[in-house]
Parts: sequence; C-alpha cells; structure tokens
Amino acid sequence: AIGTEQAADAATRQSRLPLLIGNGHYPDAAAPLSQPINDARALTSTLRQSGFDVEVVEDASKDDMQRAIGRLKSKIKPESVVMLFFGGYGIQAGRESYMIPVDARIWKESDVRREGVSVESVLDAVKEKGARAKLVVIDASRRNPYERRFRSYSHGLAPIAAPDNALILTSATPGKVVDDSNGQNSVLVSELLNNFTTKTGLESVFNKTRISISRASDGEQVPTVSSTLIEEVSLGG
Repeated sequence: AIGTEQAADAATRQSRLPLLIGNGHYPDAAAPLSQPINDARALTSTLRQSGFDVEVVEDASKDDMQRAIGRLKSKIKPESVVMLFFGGYGIQAGRESYMIPVDARIWKESDVRREGVSVESVLDAVKEKGARAKLVVIDASRRNPYERRFRSYSHGLAPIAAPDNALILTSATPGKVVDDSNGQNSVLVSELLNNFTTKTGLESVFNKTRISISRASDGEQVPTVSSTLIEEVSLGG
C-alpha cells in the first residue's frame, strides 16, 4: 500500500506545475528591487522540498516570460494544477493587469499593453489547455518608475478576472500601491510561507495570509483573494 501511496504522491507532484517569475533589475528604476528574486527563490525552495518540479525565471525579458509560459502550456494535462507567481512591477492598462518584463520600454500607456504580459492572457491560455485548477500569486502592487510618463494614470493593479476553478492572490486591493518592507522577502511572500502547508487547502492559506497582513498593517495593506474554486485544492493532494 505504501508503494501505491508513493506512486499517487508522485503523480500528484507531476500534475502540479509551478512557474515562478521574480523581476528585480529594471533599467528605468532608480534602484533594483531586492525582494522579487528573494521571493521567487524562497517559494522555489519550499516547493522543491515538497518534491515539485518548479520552473523559476529571474530578471525575465518579455521573450523569457513568453518562452516560460509556452513551456508551462506544453506540460498541461487535464488533471494539472497550474501555479503562477510573479514578483516585480505590475501596471494596469485597459482594465487588465500586466506583468512587466525587465526589458520593457514604456513611455505611454499603450506601451504597457505591447511590452507587458497580461495576467489574464496567461490564465486564458492555461484554461484553453484544459488545466484542472489555476493558482495565481501576483506581488506587484508597487509604485512603478513609469507612471510619471503617463498623462492619465491608474495606480496599482486592475481587478483580475478569475476564470472557472481559479484562485488568485494579489498583494493589495485593486488600484492600491504598497511600499516594499525592509525585509528580505515581501510581506506577502513571508506571510504566505508562514501559512503554507502542502496539506491545507490553498483557499484557506490565501485567506489566512490576507487576514494576517491586513491586521499587521492596520488595514493599510489588504491583499485581495478571488476564488472561483469548485473543489478544495492543496499542493499536496
């Protein structure tokens, strides 16, 4: 029976597909962001200890991001649970939230749509490939270095529309900007790792993370959790 359990565990791990992107060195920023790369590494090591085959990309250009997303799509099977983490700068444009690659050249809002990678477009692609569940953590509600170039500007991220059977965690409420803490890891990732166990359902983990950050910051930073999950999803089973 133990052999069967181990085989089931291995199958579960193969059906979990985490893609982690940490972007820190943006040429247009006054100083590099130290947390996104630390965050991607901390999450990677936690997930690898649990036996997952993690793909991690640091300081990704748009090409790097699109290639990594292409590799992710090629691995998806009907039972796959896909997890996307992005840490770096995020910008909303045309009601969508865009992950900004390190080589983005952004001077006006229309550049965001051309140079960035929309979170929704990744979710659509993953859904199209038939993944069972979609998990997304976007830690990108930072004040970005491009905003002073735009005439009209919307802060923070747009609300991210969750497709069916998805769970999305972002570091702040839509339209809100949060400053990085002094810690090695972002507040979001630190709390996520504190609450993370492979056995607990991720909706519960994400909600605990939201509540603890909101309390610790006296409501200054309230992460957003949106869920369309129709089943309990954990990373362990």
